[in-house]
Amino acid sequence: MRHLITTGDLTTEEILSIFSTAQRFLERPNPPKLLQGKLIITIFFESSTRTRSSFEIAAKRLGAEVVHLDVSKSSTQKGETLYDTAANLDAMGPNAIIVRHRNSGVPHLLARHIGCSLINGGDGAHAHPTQALLDLFTLRYHLGELKGKRIAIVGDIKSSRVANSNIELLRRFGAQVVLVAPPHFLPETDLPFTYNIREVIDSVHGIMSLRTQTERHHRPTYASLKDYARDFCITKELIGDRDIVILHPGPVHRNIDISDEVLADPRCKVLEQVKNGVLVRMAVLVKLIDG
Repeated sequence: MRHLITTGDLTTEEILSIFSTAQRFLERPNPPKLLQGKLIITIFFESSTRTRSSFEIAAKRLGAEVVHLDVSKSSTQKGETLYDTAANLDAMGPNAIIVRHRNSGVPHLLARHIGCSLINGGDGAHAHPTQALLDLFTLRYHLGELKGKRIAIVGDIKSSRVANSNIELLRRFGAQVVLVAPPHFLPETDLPFTYNIREVIDSVHGIMSLRTQTERHHRPTYASLKDYARDFCITKELIGDRDIVILHPGPVHRNIDISDEVLADPRCKVLEQVKNGVLVRMAVLVKLIDG
């Protein structure tokens, strides 16, 4: 394994190995500096708080040096191509480059022009492999083996790279995935789907709520987000006392995606996902860079 562009780049055995390493990091707050002397460059052509900081914290906990390229001040703003940017950075001798881009496919193309490992930090509506890995890690921690478990993915699925990557992993590990969204938020799919979350709430073990990505919509799809929330917000009234796990990749639109009350509920694992994200990304970096 040299690059991580999509979840399909990982075998099931490699995923389980990453989870085993992440679990060791969870049990050992002060991990050994396995990447001491290594250099990691982050390039985020699209804004990010969680993913970028999670990768940088993960790298620094392992002893690596991290350099962030400020895209607003980079040569790409002066007409330099993405390929030349990648080739120039690669010539500086990093051990890994982490890239996010608003256009699908960019990490795959850049990987052809560099000699070090490349990790996709999210590209367009295509893929976000490390987010799906940390989501799977979190679900397995609370639900055990996922074979036969039913997981509802709720929200703006058509625009979501998180949904794409999670669907592949969840199905690979035996989970039954049901999509819940208004018609214009649903992709073409062979998966079961519904427009009404109440139709499936009694049968699901977990809910993965997604952010409504209005920045990816070509035209307004709702008069207001409150109209969307009326039908798809995860509320205490909806989940009741059910034994269920609630996830969200963040950032959460409070009282649109998930209500304040549910965010404070112990069944909601949003902050645990953030914590697990650092652990899983540590394990991914070790896997790619140190073998």
